[in-house]
Amino acid sequence: MKKYVAALDQGTTSSRALLFDENGRAVASAQEEFPQIYPRPGWVEHDPRDLLSSQFGALRAAMRAGCVAAEEIAALGIANQRETVLLWDKFTGKPVYNAIVWQCRRTSAFCEQLARTHGEMIYSRTGLRTDAYFSASKAKWLLDNVPFARERAEKGELLFGTVDTYLIWHLTGGKVHATDYTNASRTMLFNIHTLSWDEELCRLFGVPMQILPEVRPSGADFGVTEKSLFGAEISVCAAAGDQQAALFGHLCTEEGTGKTTYGTGCFLLVNTGGRALRSQNGLLTTLAASEDRVGRPQYALEGSVFVGGAAVQWLRDGLGLISSAAETEEIAKSVPDTGGVSFVPAFVGLGAPHWDAECRGMLAGITRGTTRAHIVRAALESIALQVFDVVHAMEQDLRAEIARLCVDGGASANNFLMQFQADILGAEIVRPACAETTALGAAYLAGLHAGVYSDVAFLRGQAEEADVFFPQMSSAERAEKLLAWEDALGRTMYRR
Repeated sequence: MKKYVAALDQGTTSSRALLFDENGRAVASAQEEFPQIYPRPGWVEHDPRDLLSSQFGALRAAMRAGCVAAEEIAALGIANQRETVLLWDKFTGKPVYNAIVWQCRRTSAFCEQLARTHGEMIYSRTGLRTDAYFSASKAKWLLDNVPFARERAEKGELLFGTVDTYLIWHLTGGKVHATDYTNASRTMLFNIHTLSWDEELCRLFGVPMQILPEVRPSGADFGVTEKSLFGAEISVCAAAGDQQAALFGHLCTEEGTGKTTYGTGCFLLVNTGGRALRSQNGLLTTLAASEDRVGRPQYALEGSVFVGGAAVQWLRDGLGLISSAAETEEIAKSVPDTGGVSFVPAFVGLGAPHWDAECRGMLAGITRGTTRAHIVRAALESIALQVFDVVHAMEQDLRAEIARLCVDGGASANNFLMQFQADILGAEIVRPACAETTALGAAYLAGLHAGVYSDVAFLRGQAEEADVFFPQMSSAERAEKLLAWEDALGRTMYRR
């Protein structure tokens, strides 16, 4: 009897694979890292062969670790780094160039110019800011700069895809060229209102429509794997961008529910149901993961904080104030407050909702009495305060209060940070027992499509008990801290 669901979590620096049982519990996992390629300053690439070998190798290792055969796996789901793009030969599968990673800034100048002339049109159709972060300009660069790529694409000899599409094509032996709504919505070529590739946007970026993949719901039929890969065919039943997969992994399937992922940066998504809300506060509108039996997919508001856990890494690697991230919790608790120290970690500017690429970080309020504990505490508080800014913007767009926020990612293990987050938001912070919410979301989507899991209500019933942090800070103290944060932001962003 097939009773396991496999989840591939293809990330920016490593590929992970997890196996979940019929109750949605993780039973085995494996991870393989792969190298980053930096051809020039600001350019980031991956060798596509590394993506395949690390991801397929991780799944084989997880199967060995769990003593699970391919015949026992009912479904496979994929969660992937978003916006990274590839072009490959339609007949051989050989890429024409390295994958251009979402972090790559080689097309920034082009996007800045395009934003001035077409930014409003692009936002109205895609929900995205015109930025090199997204896939369209990367695809244009490949077609313009790889010898014969444009000619071959126009002849229909090449295929375009984000990482999920590339994995699916190779998993199925080239039989399926498809992506899902969530990944398509991050390309800046997809109209999130009509749920189709936009002909005018494709012309604007010079991307031939014949090279684009078919777009399906996140939980859908994406073919079966080649028998030679894992020993037997496995049904590929789901694909979703990593942040939308995490949102589904938290079972945030109802309007107004949301999550924050605390990684190097912080990614916040709130489900807006069937409404594609136009943000008035610097947020993105995107598609949320959904099953094919649901019909029209749901939407989400998204906001990104550029520097989250990276602030703690800087304390360790840049200042040498700590030896590990884990010790920051006790250090922060050793003082009652920051001692008047304010820290704005704008190392690469500020993301949502401020969108100030030029400002830089600031550490202010230092006196002779300032200790490393004050600075460490200020750094942790700065993460939560940046999240507050995004949540506040979301509440303004939603015209509703977000009273409960799910969390995941490495820094969510820090109890001090999670309690301060609850305090500064005046909301409940819910940390699930399973920290692998990205992979869990891919598994949930695949398992639901394959019938391993009956419905979302069943999954809610199976979820292990979570840690919940309740707000304890007084309104007066919260207001005081927010005023100090606003003052620090003003000093950081003031450049005249």
